[in-house]
Amino acid sequence: MRVFLTGATGFIGSAIVPELIGAGHQVLGLTRSDAGAQMLVAAGAEAHRGDLEDLASLRSGAANADGVIHCAFDHNFANFVANCEKDKRAIEALGGTLNGSDRPLIITSGTGMGNAVPGELATEDVFNPARQNPRVASELAGAAMLAAGVNVSVVRLPQVHDTVKQGFVSYAVALAREKRVSPYVGDGKNRWPAAHVSDVARLYRLALEKRAPGARYNAVAEEGIAVRDVAEVIGRGFKVPVVSLSPEEAAGHFGWLAPFAGMDLPASSAQTQARLGWHPTGPGLIADLERMRYA
Repeated sequence: MRVFLTGATGFIGSAIVPELIGAGHQVLGLTRSDAGAQMLVAAGAEAHRGDLEDLASLRSGAANADGVIHCAFDHNFANFVANCEKDKRAIEALGGTLNGSDRPLIITSGTGMGNAVPGELATEDVFNPARQNPRVASELAGAAMLAAGVNVSVVRLPQVHDTVKQGFVSYAVALAREKRVSPYVGDGKNRWPAAHVSDVARLYRLALEKRAPGARYNAVAEEGIAVRDVAEVIGRGFKVPVVSLSPEEAAGHFGWLAPFAGMDLPASSAQTQARLGWHPTGPGLIADLERMRYA
């Protein structure tokens, strides 16, 4: 397949590129810069100039592909609501271009969209459209495209990691470096799911090849890692104190991350593994944090 990939030069996208090419697919990667174009060409892909706000560039990329993987997202969380709406418009542009064909569109969401009850495992068969999390806009847009006849499926992401980046954990690392303390909220037993970036890249490919309209996939290798365990590894890495914060204290330390720092968000991938034959094999989150360079 010729695959249009948004976010092609980002953390996850740059792992998806070789995964697709290694499986015999061609990649048309979205990029905003000359440096990004050079990176894509060096990886064996073709560069397509544009960005998430240039809807014409998204439409032309999708029009020239047999399928689309949309994993780009603006991670400026100071503008989180606006960026979720931006993602909604991007999905509508991509889906509108693919409408009337069986060409697959894989969009991206978060595992939290599958939490029916706080603290229970998020599952692929659950989606609550009334959730207060602005990220729900992406799956609502996907559902609208599906209803219009587009072959849409969803990959839901946990904390995706290697030894350089780890999702929300990367922000906790940066704060520990700056403030010289590695905290958790309350008893720190709340959990976050995780998966290595190589396993996530393989899941995107399998989802694309499966072409299953309406499917939701949880890219989860570890169902739930206690946030206290994460804080302790970071504390050892920086040789700084590991402390408990109250929710009020957490707001002052974590800033925009505070609402997530205390959430219990475990997630399962049992259905995903059964449907796709996907079995994660990469290192765990704690192992990657232990190998990270803290100097």
